[in-house]
Amino acid sequence: MENSTKHLGGAGGKLVHSVKYILIFLLLWVVGCSDDDDNVPPPVEPTQSIDLVLVAENMVSPIGLVPSPDNTGNLYVIDQIGKVWVIDDSGNLLEEPFLDVGPMMVTLDPGYDERGLLGLAFHPDYSSNGRLFVYYTAPPIAGGPEEGEMWDNTSRISEFTVSGSNPNQVQAGSEKIILDINQPQFNHEGGTIAFGPDGYLYISIGDGGASNDVAPGHVEDWYDVNAGGNGQDVESNLLGNILRIDVDGGDPYGIPGDNPFVDSDGRDEIYAYGFRNPFRFSFDMGGDHRLFVGDAGQNLWEEISVVENGGNYGWNVKEGTHCFDASNNENVLESCPDVDVLGNELIDPVIEMSNANNPAGGSTVTIIGGYVYRGTAIPELSGQYLFGSFSQDFEPTGEVFFANPSGAGLWDFEELEFKSASGDIGYYLKGFGQDLDGEIYLAVSSMLGPDGNTGKIFKISLVDD
Repeated sequence: MENSTKHLGGAGGKLVHSVKYILIFLLLWVVGCSDDDDNVPPPVEPTQSIDLVLVAENMVSPIGLVPSPDNTGNLYVIDQIGKVWVIDDSGNLLEEPFLDVGPMMVTLDPGYDERGLLGLAFHPDYSSNGRLFVYYTAPPIAGGPEEGEMWDNTSRISEFTVSGSNPNQVQAGSEKIILDINQPQFNHEGGTIAFGPDGYLYISIGDGGASNDVAPGHVEDWYDVNAGGNGQDVESNLLGNILRIDVDGGDPYGIPGDNPFVDSDGRDEIYAYGFRNPFRFSFDMGGDHRLFVGDAGQNLWEEISVVENGGNYGWNVKEGTHCFDASNNENVLESCPDVDVLGNELIDPVIEMSNANNPAGGSTVTIIGGYVYRGTAIPELSGQYLFGSFSQDFEPTGEVFFANPSGAGLWDFEELEFKSASGDIGYYLKGFGQDLDGEIYLAVSSMLGPDGNTGKIFKISLVDD
């Protein structure tokens, strides 16, 4: 990778050198000081750079980190193999997992897999009710999406309760299944769950897998030009959507009254639709608490969208800001609709990156959605949206980027370089995390799939040069 600027196709970003804070204090010269004093140079404070500080290691495939809302200072790591690990307020990784759903999961492929334990969310009143929710992929039910085809797995949202005698353990046998969704393929599971500022539980679900939103289990939709797909269908299944449910308002859940398809055609759980694989999303801790969703593209473009109630985000009519061709995913159609059959506008992303497979040039295999920085340790990142690239080339070459949230159109973004890294972070970037203070963490591994023990958590921090 070059050490000068480079163009990152689709958004006009540039590679920049490390963000540094230079604090220089000059001595005031006093009349009458000696010649020796005059020759003493003024003291200079150390230069500081942004770097990755190791927090925890020896995990398998960490894909995210969340804090508990009980002010203990504990951080919880989502390890894809089915375990949730606790990092206590002293920075120690506890030996015993907080939760292990591995025995309830479908068997993972250690070489590469998009299934596993994918999401964790603590109830906003966790300190008083001890409730938490996870998203994992369970074995499939009998049958399949069509004759001769079997389901691959089940996307499962379950509730658990923390132990009354040990706050670092989930109560054995406390699982309550909230929602099961049949999945036709092993990929595009989505995977994030999080409580929004409205107190409802949000869930990201991919389009069902395979490619182009076309395969067994991908239904026909209103757009006849492209075969498929689940991204545009809102009636047949819950695939390709952001869901929103009320875990306090029903058994096993209720439906928020302002979900867009309540009392109309469409599944009531849907909050927004038109997604391919919305693997990671987050709510801004500050500002208007906007919902940022990272959606993995097909072959040409990756995207980040700001998602609103009832929005249609385009897939598979569009890939990013471009008209998608399901019959040839390296071709861009000259035109496509800008509204769907319901009259809803197809909403473009705010960040677009060229995929590594893009014939015009690209720099990422898959985009990884992140967080708006609301910490205080790195003032120059305040209010910036940090996100990343899983890899540039299916090697451990992940990258981190930042963008200044702005208005309409695509936002510029730049690569965030670290003191100890040259050109990339040296790992697969599998997810982000944010603590209650707004500081941001990376979940990484040296292995492509859920294998080995190279999984680590780093904190983005200022360090002395």
